[in-house]
Parts: sequence; structure tokens; C-alpha cells
Amino acid sequence: MLFMDTIAEIRRRHLVSKESISSIARDLKLSRPTVRKHCRTQSEPIYQRHTQPAPMLGAFQETLENWLRTERLLPKAQRRTGRRLFECLQVEGYRGAYDSVQRFVRRWKAAKSGPTLTQAFVPLSFAPGEVCQFDWSYEHVELAGVMQTIKVAYFRLAFSRQMFVVAYPRETQEMVFDAHNRAFAFFGGVPLRMVYDNLKAVVDTIFTGKERLFNRRFMTLANHYLFEPVACTPASGWEKGQVENQVGNIREWLFTPLARFTSLAALNEWLATRCRELAQRKHPATPEHSIAACFATEQATLRKITAPFDGYVEHMVRASSTCLVALDRNRYSVPAAFAGRAVSVRSTAAQVRIVTDGAVIAEHKRCFGRDQLICDPWHYLPVLERKPGALRNGAPFQSWDLPASVQRVRDHILKQPKGDRAFVELLMMAREFGLDVLEVACDLVLNGAVVNASVVLNEMRRLIAPAQPILLNVPDMLKLQIEPLADCGRYDHLRGGDHVHH
Repeated sequence: MLFMDTIAEIRRRHLVSKESISSIARDLKLSRPTVRKHCRTQSEPIYQRHTQPAPMLGAFQETLENWLRTERLLPKAQRRTGRRLFECLQVEGYRGAYDSVQRFVRRWKAAKSGPTLTQAFVPLSFAPGEVCQFDWSYEHVELAGVMQTIKVAYFRLAFSRQMFVVAYPRETQEMVFDAHNRAFAFFGGVPLRMVYDNLKAVVDTIFTGKERLFNRRFMTLANHYLFEPVACTPASGWEKGQVENQVGNIREWLFTPLARFTSLAALNEWLATRCRELAQRKHPATPEHSIAACFATEQATLRKITAPFDGYVEHMVRASSTCLVALDRNRYSVPAAFAGRAVSVRSTAAQVRIVTDGAVIAEHKRCFGRDQLICDPWHYLPVLERKPGALRNGAPFQSWDLPASVQRVRDHILKQPKGDRAFVELLMMAREFGLDVLEVACDLVLNGAVVNASVVLNEMRRLIAPAQPILLNVPDMLKLQIEPLADCGRYDHLRGGDHVHH
């Protein structure tokens, strides 16, 4: 195949310079018929064939066409792919190439579906503070040396294109609430409308058109921040196209190559910093301004935040006889007094609170592993009072991080007769007056010669005893010169008679 510049050279040398066909053919290493043909060529030659012959497929075309005609009536998930049709034809005896089958299937489908029309869209314009778009994606990161798949929440203000990104271990409703709290704090206010997909944490039921039944707990969030939620039409990502495009861009900008951090908190701190740095780029609609400059204009129109939303998700459970409640395949402790009682577990993105009768009875840092036991040893002290032997092998006390001096005293006391009960008495007193008092008392006892529970209790009582009153310095003029003498007769006089018996 000759390129057009070679053809132009042949024509110039023969028609202008009057060079012979043989000379041109020798110099360009072409045949004379080829040179002679291109001396008459004025337009660019087309070498591609319009139809590709498929001699091996010819006997099987009718079979393949019948299969395609039948499967066109089936749901898309039940139709065979070109590769699967090729394999089935091989069973029928076809010995040709896969490419022939692929081309035939593509032409047949194109003929049946007609010409493909490019979908057209209307350019959108948003006022400052009017709309913010929300979406989720999953990314791969390395946290503390372990490869993990995380969920990333994306926010994008439609006017300024200012974005906010935050990562979570999973995509649940409490994560949605926490992401909104973080985003509105980052933006410094709340827009008029928030645009979402029909995710389960936001939408309970999809009706015809734009009508939706929003989740009641999510509507509590919307009511708190006073924004209007808008759900897109299913499979219509262009309705929030800005954040859809942002997902792909952020993956390229922030998660390629692989992001490595010591913890999720460190990753989120870095993501917030990168969002501010990327805002220094030019605004796509007004290149003379940066995104940060447009965001400064939009920020003034956002509704100010009065208080963050308490974004918990509530579950009613019953505490077990071992003073535990289950959440997400993990178990958290409650005070022993609530064993066997129904309690409310309120989970947020970072915390688990156990509530009963409107009062918080226990708080724990949320764990995202599986089959983990998260205990507060103080919850089990009433049980230890009745069963002090559980101190040695009780799971809540195995990893109890007590001060070093308290641990040394405990090791001494547990070797003594009835040491379990004696140390439990120290813990009961520490629960009332504070662990710091027990720590100081243990330090004092360890400096002495005798280490036992009685000595530690004595030191604790001395530490918590009320301070002695300060002696006042009385001026000499106020001091008594003659101290009064006791006179029992004065008492009889005041009583109105003589009451002394002789």
C-alpha cells in the first residue's frame, strides 16, 4: 500500500520532470505497472475491502442466524455472547475462525437495531449555593500494610465545582450521615438541594417519575440541615454528571498509584488537604477564575450550620447474661445491672452508644472487624463482687490496661490467700473515687516493705480523707485574757430551779 506522499512524488517526477517509468520504479523499488497506475491517480486510494469473505462460515450462516433471531426475544442476560455462539458452532462442526463469527454477529445486530444515534444533552447552569451532588465509589488502598477495599463518598458543589471526598470501611446509612456532617463542615454551610442516586440509605420506594418515598431517618437529616433531597431517574447518571465524572477523575488523581497510609483517619486527613489543593485549578466554565475563587463566592450563599446532626442508626436488642450486645458481628459490653434487659444500640461511623430510658449507659469505639469482643472491665465489677474468682480468667480483664504500679500490686495480692477478693475491694473503691487514687496508693505501698490489700486501702483512705482545717492566727486583742470556768450552777439557774440532787 502506497501513501499519498509517495504517489505525489511519482506524479511530479514523471509528469513534471519527465523521468521515465523504469527509472522511478528502480529508485523507489516499485514495479513498473504500479508506477504506471499511480501516474493516473489523483485521489487517495482505498484498499480496505467492504466485505470480508467467510468461506468456512457459509454453511453455518443459516444456523447462526436462526440462533440470533430466537435469542433476540430473550432477556439480555440470557442471550449468548459472540464467543459462546462460536463455541456452539464448533460443536456443530464449524472449523473456521472466531473473527468470522464475530463480524457476522456484529453486522446482523447492527442491521436489526438500525443506526445508533448519539444521545444529546442540554448544558446545565446552577446558581451559587443551589445544588450539591453526591455519589459513592469503591477504591483499593493499603492501610497499615494491609490491602483493603474502602468506600468513598463524593460531594460536589455544582456552581463552583468544589469537591469533598471522605473514605469509610463500608457503605451504610450511618456512614452517609457522617459524610454529610463532614462535607457541610468542610464547605462551611448547606446548599438548597442535594442530588442522589436511589441508594437504599436514602430512598425506600421508587414511584413513577420523580416521586420517591425517602427513608424516614434520612429525612430527619434533611430536616435538620433544611435541604431538599432529589433522587435521579434510575440509570440516568447524567442527571448528576458532575459528580459522576469526578469519581473517575479522583481515582486517577488520588488513588493511582496505590495510596498507602497508616490508618483511615490519616487517609481522610490527606483527602481533605488534596481537595483544597485541587481547588487551585482553573474553573471549567470560567477559566479566568480558579475553583477556589468561585467557591469563595458560593460559600457566602450557603446556609450556615447551627449544630451537627447526630447521625446514628438505632437497633433494639437484648443484652445477654454475659452483659453483651451484638452489632455487625461484634459484641460490646454493658453494665452488669442491664444484663438480660432490652436496650437501644445507637451506632455511628465511629462510635457505639447503648441507651436505655433516654440515658447513655455505655459508650465504645466502633469496631469494623468480625467476631471481636469490646469490653469495659468496669462494667463487670458488680459481678466480681459476687464472683471474685472470675478476675483471673475473665475475658474483660485479660487485656485490661491498668497503670504499671496497679498491675504490680495486683500480681503481689493475687499470690496471697483470698487475694482475688482483696483486689476486687480495691477496684470497688477505685470505681467510687477514681483510678488515680488507687495508682497513687500503689506507688506509696511499693516504696514500703509490706505490700497487701490492707495497706493499700489504708493509703487510699488517707488520700481521700478531708483536709485538716487550717489554724487561724488570732490577733492578741481578740484572745481571752481570762478563760471562763465551767459552772454547773448556771445551768440550774437557766432551767429555773435547783435540779441538782445531793
